[in-house]
Amino acid sequence: MTAVTAVAAPPRSGWKGLSPARRTMIIWLGAMLVLSIVRIIADADDLTSSGTISSTLRVATPILLAGMAGLWAERAGIVNIGIEGMMIVGSWCGGYGAWKWGSWAGIAMALIAGSLVGLLHALATVRFNVDHVVSGIAINTLAAGATEYLSIIFFKGQKGGGESQSPTGKGGYGEFDMPFLSGGRIGSWRSPDILGWFERKHDLPLIPDVAGFVRGLTSDIYLPTVVAIAIIPLTVWVLWRTRFGLRLRSSGESPQAGESLGVPINRLRYQAMAVSGSLAAFGGAYLSCVFTSTYRQGQTGGQGFIGLATTIFGNWQPWGVFRGSILFGFPTALKFRDEKNVPALFLVATIALVLVAVLMLMRRRNVWAVSCLAAAVCTVLAYNIIDEVPSEFVAATPYIVTVIVLAGARQQLRPPAHAGLPYRPGDSH
Repeated sequence: MTAVTAVAAPPRSGWKGLSPARRTMIIWLGAMLVLSIVRIIADADDLTSSGTISSTLRVATPILLAGMAGLWAERAGIVNIGIEGMMIVGSWCGGYGAWKWGSWAGIAMALIAGSLVGLLHALATVRFNVDHVVSGIAINTLAAGATEYLSIIFFKGQKGGGESQSPTGKGGYGEFDMPFLSGGRIGSWRSPDILGWFERKHDLPLIPDVAGFVRGLTSDIYLPTVVAIAIIPLTVWVLWRTRFGLRLRSSGESPQAGESLGVPINRLRYQAMAVSGSLAAFGGAYLSCVFTSTYRQGQTGGQGFIGLATTIFGNWQPWGVFRGSILFGFPTALKFRDEKNVPALFLVATIALVLVAVLMLMRRRNVWAVSCLAAAVCTVLAYNIIDEVPSEFVAATPYIVTVIVLAGARQQLRPPAHAGLPYRPGDSH
């Protein structure tokens, strides 16, 4: 008998040989370097300021929560088109709860209501095998009509309320700064603002940009924002480090294989949809409780659908969803801060396109390289010609970038194999 000797695979070198943490660090430093160069060239100091970063976090949080709702649903095998409707329900319940009992009570009420709506979507798709898209659209329509009707019943005639908005909520969350890093207070004593000192050194490259980024993460922070960001590592741990997460992901990848091993597929999908609905409703409550302290009709503004886009953009990975939400939130936050800095994004796009073109040339994908260089020429001309960018274009920028990224990286996207497909336990598959 001939012995077979196993040959170990050679270690990867270069970029593929780096750990995910090192890759993330290199990408982050590269992005900061690009923004720093553009800040100096365009004299756009607000491009990487701590105020812009803080605003980006606040704008991106509802989108992040919507994207996480989509991730939990699709990892279990259910396509949740109803995220927008769940956010609408969450924003209404958040506004009502904040008006009656306070902001935290509003968020708690939204979480309960969102989980119930999520279970409704699970009942339709799991128990009755309704098409996932049809069920989601029905939830969106029902949520919009029901909240409008409830507003007339509960808010009309109340002080500060009306047919399309709630009275102002009670209480708030406040903001906090980290001591020493961002000048936070320790008792009545205000500590030094070390990062703020570095941020004001605008004549230096990279250093003020990194300081502004870190200071934006440690100053003017709402506690609900911290909770929302903490959901990311918690999701990573639950879905990729626990038995429950392994079984839930098997429900989205191959429910037949999971069923053969005794995994309760239907029960897991109900549980996942309860979590998905709660996360989406949390995003809606964030808008009505944290942003404005008031529910307003149409407040979600389609952010549930944007959340679905971040789920795809993030390749169904929690940290990828976070990057997608930041991509959507940054142009909007920059516009809120100072519109004159928005044209600098054309220079950012130019540098990014040139780098992508070089990468495509190295991979011998000449057509993509030429296309990227042509787009870079267009963006640099736009920077030199356009002095003021229309607000409609700023709002559409994330969608344009997402379409480009999804078109270029479609081969690397890996959705759950059984997401959206009908399934009945016990049937012959």
